[in-house]
Amino acid sequence: MSVIPRGSTRKHVPDLKALQRTCDVNYLALMKLLPNGAVVGESVSVGISEQVLFVLRVLETAPYTWHVSIEQCTPGLPCFMRMKVKVRLYHDVRMAEVCASQQIFTLQSSYHYPNEKMHHPNEKEQVNLFLAEWLKCCLYHGFSTVKQL
Repeated sequence: MSVIPRGSTRKHVPDLKALQRTCDVNYLALMKLLPNGAVVGESVSVGISEQVLFVLRVLETAPYTWHVSIEQCTPGLPCFMRMKVKVRLYHDVRMAEVCASQQIFTLQSSYHYPNEKMHHPNEKEQVNLFLAEWLKCCLYHGFSTVKQL
């Protein structure tokens, strides 16, 4: 057993198999919410309750990938508290990975801790797990989806 000297930190090593499983599940759930053959600019609204509404918007499409934004549109909730993520869907491998979240415009696979912006060492894993829970909630409790152009 090695002893870590005081003041030094180890870099987080992501569990790639677990992250891949989460991304697989996220892809399947997102494809249930998004329209087949979606085009850029197309969006779908998902209501969880009368006060909680989310909008999924297709930002980019390519033969093997899509970029989608998911944004909470709850009136009266301050902007900094609203969920906002960008997800990259890989159709060839059937995976969906969060590539940006809140004010983090590019997620790294791991972060040294402590760091200037106080990101968790496993921030990317946590954000993808959060997306999985959110998608589960939408599929279970979502009372309506409305396709918008």
